[in-house]
Amino acid sequence: MLKFFALGTGAVVAGLSVPAEANSVPRAAVLERSRPAPRAEPAAVDVLRLPVNVTDRAREIQGYASATSVNAGGTIGFHVTVADPQPFTVTVFRIGAGKSRPAASSGELPGQPRPVPKPDPVTGLVDCDWPVSWTLHVPASWTSGVYVAVFETAGGHRAVTPFVVREDQRRSDFLMVLPFNTYAAYNMWPMDGRTGRNLYRGYAAPGKVGDIKNRAYRVSFNRPFANGGRPKLFAMDVAAAQWLERNGYDVTYATNVDLHEGRVDPERHRGLVFSGHDEYWSGAMRDVVERAFRGGTHCAFLGANNVYWNVRVEAAGRVVTCYKDAVDPSPGRYGPTKLWRDLGSGPSHAEGRLLGVQYNGIPEKPAPLVIREAGHWLWAGTGLRDGDTIPKLVGGEADGVFPGVAMGFGARRTVLSASPFTDAKRGALVQNTSLSVSPRGTIMFDAGTFHWPLALVKSPYTDARIQRATRNLFDRMRST
Repeated sequence: MLKFFALGTGAVVAGLSVPAEANSVPRAAVLERSRPAPRAEPAAVDVLRLPVNVTDRAREIQGYASATSVNAGGTIGFHVTVADPQPFTVTVFRIGAGKSRPAASSGELPGQPRPVPKPDPVTGLVDCDWPVSWTLHVPASWTSGVYVAVFETAGGHRAVTPFVVREDQRRSDFLMVLPFNTYAAYNMWPMDGRTGRNLYRGYAAPGKVGDIKNRAYRVSFNRPFANGGRPKLFAMDVAAAQWLERNGYDVTYATNVDLHEGRVDPERHRGLVFSGHDEYWSGAMRDVVERAFRGGTHCAFLGANNVYWNVRVEAAGRVVTCYKDAVDPSPGRYGPTKLWRDLGSGPSHAEGRLLGVQYNGIPEKPAPLVIREAGHWLWAGTGLRDGDTIPKLVGGEADGVFPGVAMGFGARRTVLSASPFTDAKRGALVQNTSLSVSPRGTIMFDAGTFHWPLALVKSPYTDARIQRATRNLFDRMRST
């Protein structure tokens, strides 16, 4: 029998944290406090500091969710493997502004080893067909959010997998969309020296990671995330969620699979928030966001290198297909799965037409953000002047203005930074943060660096000026 506990509001990941105090409390927590308290309420923990101690070679315990998200009141399954037959548990936590208590627990379950599938010989697809080990019936009272399922064996081995709980019928000021397509693109499970592949590389020989010649063309959500289960660059999304909730913004959550499948109605929100590295976009996803921007819904991209690859989301939302520079055997309505900027004639489909800027390089080392247009309302209250710098804020990947790629939709673009950096392959480049406003006053913001969301929380890049600028952005989007 499931036991439900009051939801806390906390998480820490990769050294990123937000103090436990928060300006808002999830509705589910308030509801739970009105019920009789359990006899022994579990202690609150920093969920993403829970050590994970498994590898893809040994697969002591690993698992994946049956969907990237579930609506409150729905069900979601978890597919789990263990190295040897033994009991295990699944415990679910919600990530928020402070610490978390278990939201649900499976109790002890019987565990069995599950096979590692062979990659498809043509596409490289690695797709597990494991049975459901446990089904979570999500109460209708649960608050939308980023959740993590923690898998743990009786012997103490632990792994995790993330998922999102939606509230499809609730209006909120902001809807944060997590980039699960990109998580899948980078996921090389199993990194066992022979089997794993992602959209970048695979194994060229036993124990030797190859390059693009060895990669997959299709990747599946029906497999664990590599090793401990935290997707690559998940920290960016966690940081944004922590900051939004700590600052009391009314926010609900979805994934970009939901965006593709039509479960996102932009008219229910003042703004759509793309919190991290959202690189892999289907045509359906882009259609929704373009309609949203035209229709008056603000958009904020807090990372960089977004809307870069055109992809197909197939198999009922469980497979992401991207042939990149290879010949796509089945181009769909939106054309072959390659760079958006290479589709159509000229720059007609370039992502900069939507975002104002587009991916231009990988900083060899973090570079300072150099301020432009310090009189713009985004920088109000920061004390910044033109030419001032914010140390190490340009990092990971960067966006910039491209000559000949004008902002579309009749919007007026303001470039708010001009930050020189060096790309090891491309040489000297310039990063730009961009904010565009449509004729009806709708905002399209692109931070243009991976380190922007990390600056919002305790991290090596924490900066109060970026926090103030981000409050200015969200307050403006909420009020207009």
